[in-house]
Amino acid sequence: MNTYFKEYFEFKTFFTVVALVLIGLASLYSATHTTGASTSFHRQILWAAIGFLAMGLVMLMPRRLFQSAAVPLYIFSLVLLFFVLGHGKTVSGATRGLDFGLIGGQPSEFAKLTTVIAFAAYLSRPTTEIESTKGLLTTNALLLLPVALIVLQPDAGTAVVFCAMFPAILYWAGASVFTAIAIISPVIVAAAALVNMTSFIVAIVGVLVILLLLKRDFFTSTVVFSGSVVVGVAVEYLYSRIPLYQQKRIATFLSPDADPLGAGYNALQAKVAIGSGGLFGKGFLHGTQTQLRFIPAQWTDFIYCVPGEEFGFIGAMLVLSLLIFLLFRGVRIAAMAKNKFSSLMAIGITSIFAIHTFINVGMSIGLMPVIGIPLPFMSYGGSSLITSMIMAGLLLNVYATRKEY
Repeated sequence: MNTYFKEYFEFKTFFTVVALVLIGLASLYSATHTTGASTSFHRQILWAAIGFLAMGLVMLMPRRLFQSAAVPLYIFSLVLLFFVLGHGKTVSGATRGLDFGLIGGQPSEFAKLTTVIAFAAYLSRPTTEIESTKGLLTTNALLLLPVALIVLQPDAGTAVVFCAMFPAILYWAGASVFTAIAIISPVIVAAAALVNMTSFIVAIVGVLVILLLLKRDFFTSTVVFSGSVVVGVAVEYLYSRIPLYQQKRIATFLSPDADPLGAGYNALQAKVAIGSGGLFGKGFLHGTQTQLRFIPAQWTDFIYCVPGEEFGFIGAMLVLSLLIFLLFRGVRIAAMAKNKFSSLMAIGITSIFAIHTFINVGMSIGLMPVIGIPLPFMSYGGSSLITSMIMAGLLLNVYATRKEY
């Protein structure tokens, strides 16, 4: 029995997930026990139990089942996203969730997983030529269909996750560095254009230098460079078309002090909470920013502030170290898998965890705009927690079948 577990069970990933879930529950309890929102804590316990059950079931399922079900699962997630637009629950101007009493959630969380599986299934086909016109058009279509439906909700944060995981999967599947740069450069230029003209020019020059160093043919390089410039020029127009609350979030990211009691309030209070924790923190249930509710609904997007304030730098680094270790294990599992579908699925899941970690922690310390991205395994929310645990189960599944072709 011991030999079996050593061979087929990935203890390091499993116990890292357990630790993150337990820390998340403790943080959630601290953030809600004086707010009248203790039911959120009880619900999270239930969702965690369901998540562990789902993780175990997914870990034991045949790998080929996921590969054969990739297209039906992907289509089903698109149907749910489409259904949300007409029948979803609207909160703060965004229609993102379904609510049927005891059954509900955000289909966009499920769509992340199904899109990764669809990517892995398509890119692992022997007939797929990743850098051919057909290959790139198909992969872009797989990405843009769910992204378009999510943007219509609107949910810019989740759309960012989809777009950010795309280059990682393509590169792991064998796409060249040039292809990855071609995908990433418009995003970098667009972000720079939002800051100021100087940043925009620096980004454009940087893209040009990289393209020259890669020494691809003139026509292709010109198309990539021109596309990046067009995206940068158009970003100001697109910025004026997005909802006002999202404009405020971006403006607040660039200058949080501009509206300290409005759009910049959460970002500033989050930095105060983490900064005031010092080295060892104020103690469990003794964080003033947390207990006095300076950060509204802290148990959702700003859950990272709780261990940062109550357990200080040590607590914040413990959480961050666990998340980074999970990413390391995810990449390691993807590298060990001999089956291409399994490897691509593992790297896609790991990229989702990485993006969520980078953006959520960045939001809490003022390095990223507040775009509503939950922290894996810790933020309140059944859809996010259960989906994250299913993805962790898939990593364990890939590890168990890592020697199979």
